[in-house]
Amino acid sequence: MKVQLIAATLMLSLASAGAAYAKPSCAKGAVVGGIGGHVAGKHGLLGAAAGCAIGHHMGKKQEREQQRQAQAQANAQAQANANAQQPAPRK
Repeated sequence: MKVQLIAATLMLSLASAGAAYAKPSCAKGAVVGGIGGHVAGKHGLLGAAAGCAIGHHMGKKQEREQQRQAQAQANAQAQANANAQQPAPRK
């Protein structure tokens, strides 16, 4: 019961902290870290904080990868459009 109360309190405090730490990846990491910390030796709060930090890091990493893929796709589309607009060489 204590773990649930701590997790709920942490999630509410993170949600009110601002958009940077209120991301779903942070909340999910905090819950998993809190449970893991509690199981590992009654360190739920420490586990929740570490889980939030790791979740936030992984979320940012995933966002960067998605942006990189979108940029690569846009570059490929621009290259295809540029090749389609060039006239065919005469023989």
